[in-house]
Amino acid sequence: MTDTSKTPLEQWTRERAIVLAVVCLAAGIAGGWFIRGSQGPATIGPAQSLLAPVPAGNGSGAASQAPSPARLKEMANAQAAPLIDKLRTEPNSADVLIGIGNIYYDAQQYPIAIDYYGRALKSKPSDADVRTDMGTAYWFTGNADAAIAEFNKALTYAPKNPNTLFNLGLVKWKGKKDGAGALADWEKLLAANPHYASRDKVEQLMADVKKQSAGKPGAKAN
Repeated sequence: MTDTSKTPLEQWTRERAIVLAVVCLAAGIAGGWFIRGSQGPATIGPAQSLLAPVPAGNGSGAASQAPSPARLKEMANAQAAPLIDKLRTEPNSADVLIGIGNIYYDAQQYPIAIDYYGRALKSKPSDADVRTDMGTAYWFTGNADAAIAEFNKALTYAPKNPNTLFNLGLVKWKGKKDGAGALADWEKLLAANPHYASRDKVEQLMADVKKQSAGKPGAKAN
């Protein structure tokens, strides 16, 4: 039962923590996750598994407590309301639009997040972090080509952006079966960012790609 004594923001914070716990579990099982471009509540946001949906659960634990998509949207609407009101006086504020986009991204309302990110990028087209998040949101809607297009455009503004290169490699590998392309992106990432915080994850993914392609004549990665 929802605790009506809490404000919408407090409810959002509590339930978002539950959602992230479920998502982290799925990501752990799947063996991969995306990295956020923008600086939100967490720098690394295991927003959703690349390989498998969040498990439904068996009636107990975090999975069974996760809010429904409708509830997530309701909470996002409540949290975003003050920023949406602010748009009445600042309709072209990139910062406000990005803030709203981040709220809906975190609530897994990806089409809405894409809309706000796109509006923000009209004012700040060179914001590679926002383009990275929009590209990732496109991936979660099932549009790998649009995701890659946004990542590539982000790289025209920030060629060494590690999070963009990380996510681009994931989409090439899992969305386009392009292991060689993924390896090239990750090699570029590590060469340009030798102290990258998630270097061990990148190296593990590279090893997985090479292992997957081993013994397959004509494979793109070898």
